Amino acid sequence: QVLLVESGGGLVQAGGSLTLTCAASEGTLSGYAMGWFRQAPGKVRETVAAISGGDANTYYPESVKGHFTISRDNAKNTVYLQMKSLTPTDTAVYYCPARTSHIYTPIADADEYIYWGRGPQVTVSS
Repeated sequence: QVLLVESGGGLVQAGGSLTLTCAASEGTLSGYAMGWFRQAPGKVRETVAAISGGDANTYYPESVKGHFTISRDNAKNTVYLQMKSLTPTDTAVYYCPARTSHIYTPIADADEYIYWGRGPQVTVSS
């Protein structure tokens, strides 16, 4: 069992940067595969990034590759999403789910995750 608390959302101007944080208030993220997903109003949830539990192997869809970076600090039970060169199309609610028993493989499929928190809103103005 792990409880996730996300922070770092807000309003940012197009072209700017923002970093989201996903921290475990209970339990540990060590050994958990983690991901970042987003959902805009009227749109389906989409994968933003994923990272494996132990060796920090990562996955990015082509749409964000080179602009978003996922990282983790297991000692702090924290996962980060650094977002650069933001555009209005990045406006969405962002989520950081977790799944146990995936040390080496990043998981891009949202259906495979077990734990979800309430994500922060990211709004990018034009």
